[in-house]
Amino acid sequence: MEILAFGVQADEKPLLEKAFAGHHDIRCLDVFLNEDTAPIAVGREIVCTSVNCELGSRVLQTLAAGGTRMIAQRSTGFNNIDLPVAEGIGLTVARVSYYSPYSVAEFAWTLAMAVNRRIVRAGNRTRDFDFRLDGLMGRDMHGRTAGVLGTGKIGEAFTRIAHGFGMRLLGWDVVENPACVALGLQYVSKEELLTRSDLVSLHVPLMPETTHLIDATALRAMKDDAVLVNSSRGGLIDTQALVSELRAGRFTGVGLDVYEAEAGLFFLDKSLEPVEDDTLARLVTFPNVLVTSHQAYYTGDAVTQIVDATVRNVLDYTAGRRSENVLVPRSTD
Repeated sequence: MEILAFGVQADEKPLLEKAFAGHHDIRCLDVFLNEDTAPIAVGREIVCTSVNCELGSRVLQTLAAGGTRMIAQRSTGFNNIDLPVAEGIGLTVARVSYYSPYSVAEFAWTLAMAVNRRIVRAGNRTRDFDFRLDGLMGRDMHGRTAGVLGTGKIGEAFTRIAHGFGMRLLGWDVVENPACVALGLQYVSKEELLTRSDLVSLHVPLMPETTHLIDATALRAMKDDAVLVNSSRGGLIDTQALVSELRAGRFTGVGLDVYEAEAGLFFLDKSLEPVEDDTLARLVTFPNVLVTSHQAYYTGDAVTQIVDATVRNVLDYTAGRRSENVLVPRSTD
């Protein structure tokens, strides 16, 4: 069987090919699955997708009509897939429910420290042999307050690093994590967390209930000199409201590895094209904002775990097995 994989990065391709060797053939494409590219999958029973692929109703219908029966998503998030439609037309859907939480937590801290200590500005200056310190003053994290929205595996890893910095710890989640409590984290309301925190980091999934979790009201509740980091999903933040607050001169720094309109932009080279997204174009002009292209998960350790889990998902499907990674089971299950 030949599996068709969409949205495969250059560093990811050899890992996928090696992992599937001896099991199934895999054809890796750098294009993302959407309405225009879905016809490419005709005749492939299994399609492998990434988080920036678009699997809405029309795409799923096209896949099913072409003979696709299983979608193996190479990510934890699955907000890009219309699961009710997939179930209704008999498509099996599986994801990667777990990979290294340290990859994302460590990158979130990289963003936080980069904007706090003005690393990008400093690096750009020294490339021009400008060694002044003007405008580069940061502040100690030790003794300040970290607010962690979402204290699952990634949030816990982020909290452990914050504890290592000697920070006071606040958390918000629907379920308390005993490991975070043992570190001294105090669970409070979202409003109290935003009001008291010097650093706010987002580690919750994107669902209807969490869309624009950080809206205009939440942003206004934060300290004027706070640091805001999002390495989870772009839709958690109302970007228009964030731009408005930044224009008012608020926040020490904002580090974003995700963007709510990133589909069709992130993972692609758009450097020679006109910028059509006015919000993103404005966002990247702020000197206290750092935007990266959804790379927090992108370590060899994490990607290897994602690839291995994807192979297991495919083998489970072909063997008729069901695991915790299955979001929509086979119609015969």
